[in-house]
Amino acid sequence: MPDLITVGRINGLYGVKGWLKIFSYTDPISNILDYSPWLLQGQTLKLQDGRLYNKGIIAKFDSIDDRDIAAQLLDLDIMITREQLPVEPEDEYYWTDLEGLTVINQEGINLGQIDHMLETGANDVAVVKGERQRMIPFVLKHVITKVDLTKRILLVDWDADF
Repeated sequence: MPDLITVGRINGLYGVKGWLKIFSYTDPISNILDYSPWLLQGQTLKLQDGRLYNKGIIAKFDSIDDRDIAAQLLDLDIMITREQLPVEPEDEYYWTDLEGLTVINQEGINLGQIDHMLETGANDVAVVKGERQRMIPFVLKHVITKVDLTKRILLVDWDADF
């Protein structure tokens, strides 16, 4: 089975003709519409149409023209295959690739694993869970000294006491 990445969730119905409200995890949120087909709990569905609506997204699938059928998809995660993602330029990473990396500082101390990432406006932050939780700024070449996706290790210039 190919690597699957969750890019959103179906969180509501819109109208009577099978349109769905979508909560997008992409940035910007409209990028979710660039990916088709979507994988929903084993089903592969092709987008017919989609657009920004209020502060969210609405979408319609080729094969669904009825509100009752669309309702069966409520609360399902929207997934795509890794092959659908564009290749990231050097020194840029998808958050999904960083989550789970083991974080080691310059003294060789294992600080834990990246649980998730946060966007703060100034820079992204890695939330690292080990013997305690740490929030480490994801600033390449200053705090983050090396990202090794193959070995699943993130090397950081970060004091273990901080």
